Amino acid sequence: MPILAPAADHELADVAALVNSAYRGELAATGWTSESYLLGGQRTDEDSLREDLAAKPGASLLTFRDTPDAKPFACAWLEPQADDVWYVGMITVTPPRQAGGMGRTVLEACEAHARARGGKVMRMTVISVRDTLIAWYERRGYRLTGETQPFPYGDERFGLPQRDDLAFVVMEKGL
Repeated sequence: MPILAPAADHELADVAALVNSAYRGELAATGWTSESYLLGGQRTDEDSLREDLAAKPGASLLTFRDTPDAKPFACAWLEPQADDVWYVGMITVTPPRQAGGMGRTVLEACEAHARARGGKVMRMTVISVRDTLIAWYERRGYRLTGETQPFPYGDERFGLPQRDDLAFVVMEKGL
């Protein structure tokens, strides 16, 4: 069973490298979560992670590792919102460990974390054209709410869009 712990400040560079490798890096081509066909550039960086954590009290960046001193091989962002709703995002598993149930383990650990803190609903956003990923979340009990959010075009912190029809769909699941 992996060790679950919040990311420490000195680990944020490792977390950013993990996220970038899974979503956009060379390793991303070996996994099924790659966004490189939709977005170029980085997915995140150490400074953005640090700023987001400082700006959002109660948010955590959970990491998963094999031993206490090992670099994380998976992570997820968790953030409490209003009315017992928790947001989960940036769910990441290093490509060599994908397709073995680790994504499900990470998602279930995030749900348990939120539930233990009074969470009743888990919400997330997914790029609308990522049909395979949306279907994966639906098999885990998430449903499309019908709500959409615009993609932050022009903000390179989120990558360099390769197409002009990107938006986020909102999904949620009762805990």
